[in-house]
Amino acid sequence: MSKKILITGGAGFIGSHLADELLHHGYQVRVLDSLSSQVHGEGGGRPDYLDPEVEFRVGHVEDASAVSAALEGIDVVYHLAAKVGVGQSMYQISDYTRANNEATAVLMEALVQNPVERLVVASSMSIYGEGLYRDPSGRLLPGQARSLKQLKEREWELHSATGDVLLPIPTPETKEPSLSSIYALSKFDQERMCLLVGKAYNIPTVALRFFNVYGPRQALSNPYTGVLAIFASRFLNNLPPAIYEDGAQQRDFVNVRDVAQACRLAFEVPGAADQVFNIGSGQHFTVCEVADRLARILDKEHIAAEVTGRYRVGDIRHCFADISRARSVLGYAPQVTFEDGLEELAQWLDGRVAINRGEEAHHELASRGLTV
Repeated sequence: MSKKILITGGAGFIGSHLADELLHHGYQVRVLDSLSSQVHGEGGGRPDYLDPEVEFRVGHVEDASAVSAALEGIDVVYHLAAKVGVGQSMYQISDYTRANNEATAVLMEALVQNPVERLVVASSMSIYGEGLYRDPSGRLLPGQARSLKQLKEREWELHSATGDVLLPIPTPETKEPSLSSIYALSKFDQERMCLLVGKAYNIPTVALRFFNVYGPRQALSNPYTGVLAIFASRFLNNLPPAIYEDGAQQRDFVNVRDVAQACRLAFEVPGAADQVFNIGSGQHFTVCEVADRLARILDKEHIAAEVTGRYRVGDIRHCFADISRARSVLGYAPQVTFEDGLEELAQWLDGRVAINRGEEAHHELASRGLTV
């Protein structure tokens, strides 16, 4: 009989693609999802895109009884459920702590009573803060948070002690965390809690640090989702994307289908147990490049992005993935080029309606002094 797998948050963007991947490889899938209104809209039911073969249960991971019931007969757990949003986490502090940290604790207590063959937890590149850098002499340096004075002077790049501009390079898993938001803190807590409990109770556990995931099914009306979905929402409303700083900050954009592949491998590869892996594309682009590419593919080149020169508390300058560990241990190999991924995204966006909440989100941040 095939393994039965539980995905918390499995009705969402990444979770639903993971469900497709697992079903395609012969596994049985159960989903536990609270159907958050910020992601699924008010009164949202089972999403149309969720495969009919998925056993679907509505419930919060904070609810111990719902979690225990969802774990019955389960062999493997993917813990993807979480509130997502760096900026929002800085004012919805208790909400993020409850949904991410406390819910994970509830799941861990349930797994102590109902151990599984493997636990895979979704972590985030946000835990790194700034990525890894090299100075002009070739010395490697972890990026340090920029000072408020520097940001107010619109001096965006990181500098060495002698004033030289530092060169960003791919960030490996060995870089020490530098937590610059409540969201980052909560993801690090989820990751560490799962690995710690897994080791103590002999539950092989894998943490995957996702970089900037994009693709179909991302919530277009959620202003705290991934940057490509936020930009797409603006373009669909014939509005310019708003870009913070000068738009030259660099990120790694990884297609959701590649992320689903990595998640499956994290369960299937025996040597992955008790390790942490970066899951990205191995490429990087500036935010301005991404806006320009998306505009071209959506035939919105007449809408120029607005480079605001503003800064959000919790944002970092550069961070992109070194995926050599995932390649060597998991056999992970990204399959979707950025060009093909944008084409697929554009096809999915055709005819869709997005409620633009960007100004609302900006007002929330600005009213609390979280933008500079």
